[in-house]
Amino acid sequence: MSAAEASSQNALRSRLITSAVLIPLVVGAVLGLPTLAFALVLTLVLARGAWEWCALAGITAPWMRAAYIILLLGAMTLLWPLPQAQFALVVASTLWWGWQSVRLIRLQQVAPRARRAPEVLAAGLLVLLAAWAALVYLHQAATLGPGLVLFLLLLIWTADSTAYFVGRRWGRVKLAPVLSPGKTWAGVYGALGGAALCALLFAGWRDLGSGQTLMLVLVCALTALVSVVGDLYESLLKRRCGVKDSGRLLPGHGGLLDRIDSLIAAAPLFLLGLTLMGVES
Repeated sequence: MSAAEASSQNALRSRLITSAVLIPLVVGAVLGLPTLAFALVLTLVLARGAWEWCALAGITAPWMRAAYIILLLGAMTLLWPLPQAQFALVVASTLWWGWQSVRLIRLQQVAPRARRAPEVLAAGLLVLLAAWAALVYLHQAATLGPGLVLFLLLLIWTADSTAYFVGRRWGRVKLAPVLSPGKTWAGVYGALGGAALCALLFAGWRDLGSGQTLMLVLVCALTALVSVVGDLYESLLKRRCGVKDSGRLLPGHGGLLDRIDSLIAAAPLFLLGLTLMGVES
């Protein structure tokens, strides 16, 4: 066995071990915690994500990163009793990710960043706060609550896995070669198929009618697409900084932001889609 093969196997082993530890913890937190405790845990997770986001925005001074996190936590505290403001953020974030989806696919080159990027910091506040608001809003939904959050996680994991395997087997045309050479349009179609399967299983479990089932398939498909955009946007930030991962927190996975970038992008749109359907009420 060559050194490269041994290194690849070790990385895969670390990745599997980390996943085996994290997945039960995540599922337990989603299903077992009341919404207030879930919101606090989610706050800690996104605070760590904000720390890594600062690095991708060119902020290296620990005190500046800490100030950014304090600003994020303060905004969350102010937003907690204001559901209408939370929902406005969710809408704004969804529109912002829609704009990014057009921009990133058309991107032809990535210039390295030689200075701090305040616009990236501002975008981070928007998307992190909106993701927090969307997930907390879903978790406290009257009928399904935690089950909706878990379904969203399963949807993203399924879309990511089907995109990988379909893209590896049939991928030819690159999706965004300057950002992520491994992603292909075939992988996107695989993600859509995985999302549709999740939607059909959920519709069968909830005994939804044909109209609502079709709506749910559309919502899940769009959610899967936006999750891909979230991954591409982080790839853009990493390429500008010349780094492979957002951090080294999770063995075999890189930084925490590398694991939640798709969720951050997808959660607001998923909430909006379910709201229009009336499923989350």
